[in-house]
Amino acid sequence: MERPTAGLYLVATPIGNREDITLRALRVLREVDWVAAEDTRHSGQLLKHFQISARLISYHEHNTAQRIPQILKYLAAGQSVALISDAGTPAISDPGEELVRACIQDGIPVIPVPGPVAAVAALAASGLATGRFVFEGFLPLKASQRQARLQQLAQEERTLIFYEAPHRLQQTLQDLLDHCGPERQIVLARELTKLHESFWRGSLAAALEHCAAQPPRGEFTLVLEGRPPSEKEEISPSEAEVRQELARLLAEGLSRSAASRQLAQRFQGSLLWTRRRLYDLSLQLEPLLGSDPSPAVELSSATDDETES
Repeated sequence: MERPTAGLYLVATPIGNREDITLRALRVLREVDWVAAEDTRHSGQLLKHFQISARLISYHEHNTAQRIPQILKYLAAGQSVALISDAGTPAISDPGEELVRACIQDGIPVIPVPGPVAAVAALAASGLATGRFVFEGFLPLKASQRQARLQQLAQEERTLIFYEAPHRLQQTLQDLLDHCGPERQIVLARELTKLHESFWRGSLAAALEHCAAQPPRGEFTLVLEGRPPSEKEEISPSEAEVRQELARLLAEGLSRSAASRQLAQRFQGSLLWTRRRLYDLSLQLEPLLGSDPSPAVELSSATDDETES
């Protein structure tokens, strides 16, 4: 057997269908000195299927501090290591990126062996624009970080790709709808390359109804339409102006919910000032008791009908 060049090989493995592994990946896995795997039991079954006998070492998010120095020692001694994840390409939304950086710092070659990536597979089959896209992986779980990230992404004109677990899918769709609007198009790619692979395409509003009727199962890749360039931000008052107007409405006796709803109606063309964000902002305010009931800011977009509602 030919000995491969020393270095770290990033070997993509199937995301479902085992036939998607490449001939090069099989050769590298047979020839390297070590295979660093996210789950040695899972990867052991894959290697056994292809009749590959390899020395396995675990490498995952909970043992990077221990494993990185150990793997670097092997590599510095002139050995070769293949890094694989449970599915897809290692170092993409994966602790492998830490090992890659460590190798680069030590001057150790990093050799990609490309193959399946769920994000790219979903994008290619989505029917949405593929020329420019952004891979976001999993959204933050912490509420404040999540909302801040979504506010930024709502303005993104490139196609967006997310990963999501089934038990969080409905909440993520609701969050996307609140920030991007009900008509933004989305594709739900489920169980890619597996027996029950499916694609659902439609608006965010329809996607929520779909998931309510059919509880999500399996792993999902979400492909979201970017903000259409024609979707202009006609209304863009500053946060200070919005705070002042919210406080005025609260001082007049409106509830936080009613004040947020009234301003959201005035800002119907705005993706930034959604009802949810206005309500969150109102929680930070105390009513300006005794303030002048006339609007502190001239909101030219508000019509008489909207104000009365």
